[in-house]
Amino acid sequence: MNSLNKDELFTPEFLQSLSSLRIIANRVARGGRYAEQRSVDMGSGTDFRDFRSYSPGDDFRSIDWNIYQRLGRVVLKLYEELEDLPLYLLVDTSKSLFLETPPRAIAGLRSALALAAISLNHHDSVGIYPFSNDLTTLVPPQSGKGRILFMADRLAQVQAGGTTDIATSIKRFESYGLRQGLVAIVSDFFDPNGVDAVTESLKNSRHRLLLVQLSKKTDRDPDVQGELQLVDCESGSTEDVSVTDSVKTKYREAYDKFQNQLIGFVQTRRAGWLSIDVEQEVVPQLASIFERGVYTV
Repeated sequence: MNSLNKDELFTPEFLQSLSSLRIIANRVARGGRYAEQRSVDMGSGTDFRDFRSYSPGDDFRSIDWNIYQRLGRVVLKLYEELEDLPLYLLVDTSKSLFLETPPRAIAGLRSALALAAISLNHHDSVGIYPFSNDLTTLVPPQSGKGRILFMADRLAQVQAGGTTDIATSIKRFESYGLRQGLVAIVSDFFDPNGVDAVTESLKNSRHRLLLVQLSKKTDRDPDVQGELQLVDCESGSTEDVSVTDSVKTKYREAYDKFQNQLIGFVQTRRAGWLSIDVEQEVVPQLASIFERGVYTV
């Protein structure tokens, strides 16, 4: 399976189910455009926030003349600027995600489209960056509710990539020097370089992080037994394995270690975390991180 039909990703009902959800940032980085998020800037907005002393070069229009008349002090009124929160969607398109039936890539692309729709509905900007062994730009950051269908079209055109290399992909993304925002990484996080390489590549990111893990129950408890030849679906390498109960126990221990390390990083980094069961509907699972309809970053 190389690409997906847009109708598999998008229906009016699918997008309508997202209309009550919203991503809210405690603060967003300066340099954006007017939107609905609170900026670290204090400027000419409408919501009063604070006073500060006048400095040469400040705008005279911000001086509070009432305080000057009463106290003889020259101070400025500071108002909270409202700007956009950039959302950067890093979507895993490794070959392995397109091989199952149904492919877990469908759940991944639906999750990406859902997050994009939520942000676009609230005037934030969205960029989409597929990755496998490297990262590319599918959609540069842009805004507007009318872009949802465009992004659905673009996501439906995504092709299966090669092997998984999250560290290289993150390095490429960070090299773009984009304005600080929320980076949502949609992946199963199965990287042949190991979970250490994944967490190491993310720990110093300038951005807020949301990790969306694509998983199945059989990831931890595979329904296999006996003499098997296992084939790496990305590299093509093979391994003869005798699957016994003790081998399955060791496998589950290794999987739990992987999972605990990934979640431990999320907690230490104060990142967002969402596990998507690819065999279930995406939207109800996505809604679980939106307390009373809001996800705060």
